[in-house]
Amino acid sequence: MITQPARGTEEAPEPAQLMVRRARLADRPDLVDILVRDGRFARIGASSGRGTPATVARVIDADGRLLVPPFVDAHMHLDSALTLDPADPNRSGTLREGIAVWARSKTRLTGRQVYGNAREVLRWMVAAGTLHVRCHVDVSPGAPDALSALIDLREEARSVCDVQLVAFPQDGLLREPGQREALRAAMSKGCDVVGGIPHYERTPRDAERHVKELFDVAQEFDADMDPHCDESDDPGSRLAEVVARETLARGWQGRVALGHCTAMAAYDPGTLAAATGLLARAGIAVVANPMVNAVLQGRGDAPPVRRGMAPVAQLLEAGVTVAFGQDSVLDAWLPLGTGDMLAVAQLGALFGHLTGHTQLAGVLDLVTVSGARVLRLGERYGIAEGRPADFVLLDASDPVQALRLLPARLHVVRHGREVARTVSPRGELVGDFAPGTVDLGRHG
Repeated sequence: MITQPARGTEEAPEPAQLMVRRARLADRPDLVDILVRDGRFARIGASSGRGTPATVARVIDADGRLLVPPFVDAHMHLDSALTLDPADPNRSGTLREGIAVWARSKTRLTGRQVYGNAREVLRWMVAAGTLHVRCHVDVSPGAPDALSALIDLREEARSVCDVQLVAFPQDGLLREPGQREALRAAMSKGCDVVGGIPHYERTPRDAERHVKELFDVAQEFDADMDPHCDESDDPGSRLAEVVARETLARGWQGRVALGHCTAMAAYDPGTLAAATGLLARAGIAVVANPMVNAVLQGRGDAPPVRRGMAPVAQLLEAGVTVAFGQDSVLDAWLPLGTGDMLAVAQLGALFGHLTGHTQLAGVLDLVTVSGARVLRLGERYGIAEGRPADFVLLDASDPVQALRLLPARLHVVRHGREVARTVSPRGELVGDFAPGTVDLGRHG
């Protein structure tokens, strides 16, 4: 990696802030040169190998490395991040105990603590190349004032990272009084998206009422919807289809995403085909969360134990938009996590049997362009002339190698300005056996 002051004999028609030379894009066979002006991609073309325009302020020589749009985390809970308490753990590893542990944790939290924890994890995420996050915020009565904290963080981080806030009634809408009012208050206060958790209601009838009331709120605020849905191992949990039918009835196609949908992993083939087809017709996206799904699902199974992640391959085959989320970092549901969406994608590829070469190459989309589609970023996202110059330069040569190596994020750029960088690590053997530098990127 060589970063150098601009030199050369050519003159750019206007001053440019950045040029990336000899970069590799996933959808182009040849290396490209990229010119950034006024925070946007001004020109993307075949690499000429010639001198650099003298008016370019900075040059990055990618040397054949992979340049990708920024990572997108389509499902995250920053309000619970870093709240893992060894004195009050989730001993069963189940979703329900996690909710119970969180219910106790949030009585001890202040908005200031939520802000500090969330800010730290967001720093990790930006350093790893994630510049777009959809964050679910517990707005149930009795929760700490996490929403105010995360609204403040959203504003503070705006120059480096877009944060969408989802009003998430963690305790349901109908189980306790005040939940409906809390959801509307959160939307009025500044949440971007309506969230929900219909499968957590006490009866199927209440679950369906929950769905309808979410649509009422979404229409009232002209907002997108992103409820947790069918986060269960129960093959009888079919609320995704309820949401899909209501989406069609309300004309909300393209504005609904569903998180988790783990019950689909237990559907028989006919049920799954019907459900995925209905989701595709309704324009509903599904966000799987490989790390949390791997931890929470199948806990009640006698062997063989199910994997429990939404069936990504079948959803994609049906034409459903699918993206991945980190979901949790060091909290009651996941005692691990770093906010690195490439690590999430790697586990999703393994956990979802997405390991054919073509499938592997497409997994990177689930944490980039597909996530952008879920967040409805439109022309604010993507490596194309005229769009914001947001990108990550990876120390890898192609998407499959990126998934294998989880490489350094050499440069993370937002609107043409570097916001993070990582020096590429290289191990070295110093003993009698094969001494020298270890470079995993030399193969594959």
